[in-house]
Amino acid sequence: MAATPAVRILEQAKVPHVLHPYDPEHPSDQGHGEAAVAALGADPRQVFKTLVARVDGALTVAVVPVSGTLDLKALAAAAGGRKAAMADPVDAERATGYVLGGISPLGQKKSLPTVVDSSALEFATVMVSAGKRGLQLELAPGELVRLTRARTAPIGR
Repeated sequence: MAATPAVRILEQAKVPHVLHPYDPEHPSDQGHGEAAVAALGADPRQVFKTLVARVDGALTVAVVPVSGTLDLKALAAAAGGRKAAMADPVDAERATGYVLGGISPLGQKKSLPTVVDSSALEFATVMVSAGKRGLQLELAPGELVRLTRARTAPIGR
């Protein structure tokens, strides 16, 4: 399996991680995060989705549990802004270098401000996209925060 930019970042930093491949095909009424949870039999509070929003116009990454949704007002506050809205998918793909459903918070083409939901710190490990559909990576949440230079805040509902 070819390493994605996210996996290369972890390997270069010598961060312990586990890759979890799965079949990315899923029903159209199910999101990519929910499909990963179902395929892996994982706890949806421990699997995090990577969303790209605009905070006061600037692209910002939000990492929230699959079990919930992003609170845009909380994201804006955590990022030091006043207003947040979801980014256009084309802008998200262009800025990160990943396709929707496979956007990883790690190894993005442009380094974007990142906020990780503080619930991640409740777990020994969390899962996030490894940079392509059908591949999750598991790592310590502290390493995720460190490598993405993220802030943590309660941004999920």
